[in-house]
Amino acid sequence: MATVEVALKEMMTAIEGALGAAVVDYTSGMALGTLGGGKDLDLTVAAAGNTDVIRAKVRTMEMLGLKSQIEDILITLGGQYHLVRLVTGRDGNGLFLYLVIDKTRSNLAMARHQLKRIEGQLEV
Repeated sequence: MATVEVALKEMMTAIEGALGAAVVDYTSGMALGTLGGGKDLDLTVAAAGNTDVIRAKVRTMEMLGLKSQIEDILITLGGQYHLVRLVTGRDGNGLFLYLVIDKTRSNLAMARHQLKRIEGQLEV
């Protein structure tokens, strides 16, 4: 099992092209931890913004009567992929992993695979 700190380090080192990572509580919008980012990538602002994305999707699914759970959400920008993966373990209710990767230096399928693996090991 991995702590938030270990999960963040793993996201940044095991996933090629990683630019920033966060573990976020989407009930409050607060990041439990961040790593990477920079002046053009404020992970605290991104954590709060992606909380709104998750809440909107959950509401929409409820209105549609969909019983399935969200695994991940992908946002594609010109030079980046933004991945949001909900933590599904017993201890992760209300949390998500947020990862930003460089499109030119990363493999999206491998990044999703690694993020799923890291999510499965996270213990909060």
